[in-house]
Amino acid sequence: MEERLYDLIFIARPATPEDELKKVIASIEHVCAEKGGKIEKTEHWGTRKLAYKVKKHREGVYVYHQIRTVHGDLMQEIERRLGVLDAVIKYQVVRLDEAIKLQKKLTHKREIRTARRPRRPATPVTAPIVPSSAAPEAAPAS
Repeated sequence: MEERLYDLIFIARPATPEDELKKVIASIEHVCAEKGGKIEKTEHWGTRKLAYKVKKHREGVYVYHQIRTVHGDLMQEIERRLGVLDAVIKYQVVRLDEAIKLQKKLTHKREIRTARRPRRPATPVTAPIVPSSAAPEAAPAS
């Protein structure tokens, strides 16, 4: 099976105690270990203002995970668990490996197009030519 890379961001209620937040993170780690996934990165971004109200909250505690797995059902299980937790007000899962593949494909196509384009020789920059009628007249000598 092909290995997949996911970004998971969840937002907890701003008044969530630290120990409850640790339980949510431990739950995610437990599911990953159970299903053969690996959490490559975990970042606690702290309390931040939300772009819009979510369940009557204007702020939330952001937590970021980067997860590598070969089982697609791992992320479904994590989403199911996050959906029923009272501490979590919002979460988002993004599959990165497809976006990375698409970016590599587009970069390769751009390189091929660039290699096909004929190179124009650089033209030297010259001073603009001023017509003689527009040249300033010399003052008559007295």
